[in-house]
Amino acid sequence: LLVASGVGPHARVALLMPNGIEWALAAYAITRIGALLVPLSTLLRPPELAAQLRQASVSHLIASPEYRGRDYFSELESVVPGVLDRTTAGGREEALPALQRVWPADALPTASARPEIVEALEAAVCPSDDFVLLFTSGSRGAPKGVLHTHGNAIRAVASGLEARCIGRGERLYIPMPFFWTGGLSGGLLTALVAEATLLTESDPTPAGTLAFLARERVTLFRGWPDQAARIAADPTFPETDLSSLGDGSLPALLPESRRPRPGARANLFGMTETFGPYCGSRADSDLPEGKQGSCGRPFAGIEVRILDAETGEPVAPGEQGEIAVRGPNVMSGIVGRLREQTFTPDGFYRTGDLGVLDENGYLSFRGRADDMFKVSGATVYPSEVESALRTIPFVAQAFVTNVPGEGGDQDVVGAAVFCREEIDLARLDRLCRERLSAFKVPRRWVRLSTLDEVPMMATGKVDKSGLQQLIERVGTSV
Repeated sequence: LLVASGVGPHARVALLMPNGIEWALAAYAITRIGALLVPLSTLLRPPELAAQLRQASVSHLIASPEYRGRDYFSELESVVPGVLDRTTAGGREEALPALQRVWPADALPTASARPEIVEALEAAVCPSDDFVLLFTSGSRGAPKGVLHTHGNAIRAVASGLEARCIGRGERLYIPMPFFWTGGLSGGLLTALVAEATLLTESDPTPAGTLAFLARERVTLFRGWPDQAARIAADPTFPETDLSSLGDGSLPALLPESRRPRPGARANLFGMTETFGPYCGSRADSDLPEGKQGSCGRPFAGIEVRILDAETGEPVAPGEQGEIAVRGPNVMSGIVGRLREQTFTPDGFYRTGDLGVLDENGYLSFRGRADDMFKVSGATVYPSEVESALRTIPFVAQAFVTNVPGEGGDQDVVGAAVFCREEIDLARLDRLCRERLSAFKVPRRWVRLSTLDEVPMMATGKVDKSGLQQLIERVGTSV
C-alpha cells in the first residue's frame, strides 16, 4: 500500500500512534522498503508536533485520529491551518514544505503495488541505509533528531541480548512506548533478533498490567525502575501470581527473597544515540565484589573513552570525566549537524554524561554534565543523591534537582520521593545523612502520593524545570 501511494526509498514516514500491532506492522513495512521511520511521541503538544515534522523533513504522516481524548488532526490543523486539505490533495504547506500526505491509521490507501516491485525495493535495502530517526533530548535541552542505520541498530540490539537475559522463546513485556528507544530497540527489534514474544499495552494501568502479566505468563519484565515501582505499589500486587518472571526482571516485581541488594547488579546504561544500552552485565547475576554500583562493561561494538571535559584529552583509569563512545553500534549522525559537529576527529561521540572507567573496563555513571550544580561551592550530582536515596529500604523512587534555598541567595538540594510506606521527614533526613555528605543531603522534600505527579517531557525523561517548580511549590524544609 505504501509503495502504491508513492512511498519509496529515502521517504521519511512518521508514525503518531499508540503501541499495538498496527504500529509494528506500519514500522516494519516502512523500513523494509528503504524508507526512513520517524516515530513521534503521542505526548507531543501541537506546536511540538509541527516542529518535529519540520525538523525531520517528514514527507508522509500516518496518525491515529484520536487517542486518550486528543484529536491529533484537529490539533495539527490549529497550528498549521490548511495542512490537512492540502496534503490529502497532494499540495504543500509552507510551514511544512516536505509534507506530502497525511493519512489516518485506520484509513490507509487501498491500492497495492505489484509484488515484484516491492520485492525489488526490499532486496535493495542494505545495512548502511538509514533506518530510523528518533527524537531525544536532555532533561533541559531541545529535542534533537538522532539517525540510525539498519546495520548499527541491529548490531546494538544484538550486543545487549545476553545482558538483558533475552533469548529465543522469552515472553518479554515492555511497557515503554514504541516511539521511544526503549520500546523500539528494547521491544520490537529485540523480539525479532532474539526470536522472542513481545507483549505490551497501548494504555497500561498498574492493576491492568498486573493481570496481563499473570494471564500471559510473562517471563521477563524490562523497562524503567519507576514503572516497576508504580506497578508494585498497586493494591492487587501482593495476590498476583508473577511466578513466571525470571530473575532478569526489574527487582521491584520479584519476591523479596529474589531481589538483589541495591547496587549488586549492573545498571544497564545507554542512550538514544547508542540505540539503547551499550554497557552492562547480566541482569540476573550480581557483579563481582568491588564492581558493584557500576554499569558493568561496554558491549561488543562499543569503545568507551573518558575525556577531560575541558581539554578533550583522555584521562587515566579511575579518573572522572566525560564519557565518549565510538563503534559500529553508534548512531550515524544528528539531523542538522555536520559530522565534525557531532563526532571528534577520531570518531568518538561526546555524550555529555560523566563517568569513571576503571582498570578492568567497568564503567560507573556519575551524572550529566549539564545537570550538576553547586551547593556552598561543592559539586552535587543528582544521580548520586538519587542512587543513595534508593538504597533506603522504603524509598521506591527518588528524583533530585537544585532549588533556591531560604532567601533565594544560593541553591540547595531538593528531592521528590515515592515511598512504600508512611515515613516522617526527620527519619528520612537521618537515614540520608548516614549515606551522603552533609552538603548533598536534600533540604527540601516532596513526598509523592503517586509517580504520576512527577513532571515528564514528551521524550520520556523527567522535566527538571517542572521538578524544580514542584519542589519549590509544595516542598517541605528540613
